[in-house]
Amino acid sequence: MMGMNSNFMSKLKPYILVVCLQFGMAGIYVISMATLNGGMSRYVLIVYRNVVAALFLAPFALIFERKTRPKMTLPVAMQIMVLGFLEPVLDQGFGYLGMSYTSASFTSAIMNAVPSITFSIAVVFRMERVNLKRVRGVAKVIGTLVTFAGALVMTLYKGPIVDFFWTRKTNHLVHSASAASSAANQHWVAGTLFILLACVAWSCFYVLQSVTVKRYPAELSLSTLICMAGVVQTTVIAVAFEHRASSWAVGWDSRLLAPLYTGIVGSGITYYFQALVMKTRGPVFVTAFNPLCMVVVTIISSIILAEKIHLGSVIGAIIIAIGLYSVVWGKSKDYSTAAGHLEKSNAAEPELPITASKPPAEQDANELH
Repeated sequence: MMGMNSNFMSKLKPYILVVCLQFGMAGIYVISMATLNGGMSRYVLIVYRNVVAALFLAPFALIFERKTRPKMTLPVAMQIMVLGFLEPVLDQGFGYLGMSYTSASFTSAIMNAVPSITFSIAVVFRMERVNLKRVRGVAKVIGTLVTFAGALVMTLYKGPIVDFFWTRKTNHLVHSASAASSAANQHWVAGTLFILLACVAWSCFYVLQSVTVKRYPAELSLSTLICMAGVVQTTVIAVAFEHRASSWAVGWDSRLLAPLYTGIVGSGITYYFQALVMKTRGPVFVTAFNPLCMVVVTIISSIILAEKIHLGSVIGAIIIAIGLYSVVWGKSKDYSTAAGHLEKSNAAEPELPITASKPPAEQDANELH
């Protein structure tokens, strides 16, 4: 009985981690948007976010991985620098820029394209196999195309404002200020493109992190080093754009809350949870629960930030979610098949749960390196 419960919990653990991850990330969108609306520089926010994340993770890495931390090699160090450029610099930089042109709910919806982009990149680098003779292969390809179609709909079609029962009063107040925000609406397409660039950077980060964590299997230390690499690179950029001391000032408001929350939850705990799940499920599974984050962000931002939800965003988000789950369904079939083959071949040699089942993506990554 104890063995069955242990096996059940080991299978349930990745799902618990990613659900907690999505709720935590929903707060990141809302708090970041409120802070940017309050006038804080996005360059400074990114620097502070990664400083907090590094300081938060470093003690845990030093204590818990003191004896298990592998030696640093030049290839791993180079990969960490690239990871620090992909996530803190490109993803956060373009993501905040695109969010300032659109909205928190819109940004979280577009981010659902990450799994399909991740899948496409993994295919290019031969970390994913596509067999169009099987249903799961067709599902992943169709899902990717559907996701891109949804993003296109959100970019080109805004439509009327959708009223929910909790937003009727806020939308009425926002409508009176619509003339003042017309200039921002002109940047809607540009904002979408910036968010899509952030999606590409984030997808590349997922793929490279899934490779790096195998070469450097110390999740806390790896996450800390990524944040430190991000601090170095983003500080150089921030100093170049923000010369005034007032831009770096923080107070007892969202300017302090945003770096603390986004640093600890977004750039700290998120990296660690991602690395843990990727060991057994691969880079696509981690993003399977993104629609949950989108729903939470939409509800909270429409109440707290009085954001307007347009019909085009709702339609596009639904299309993206359909494509997302088509990709995830195909990926889950890959994982089930790989797990079945390994269970048969290794029946006489029991292994630890974390290494017993590797999907084809992980097998291909090992072959490339």
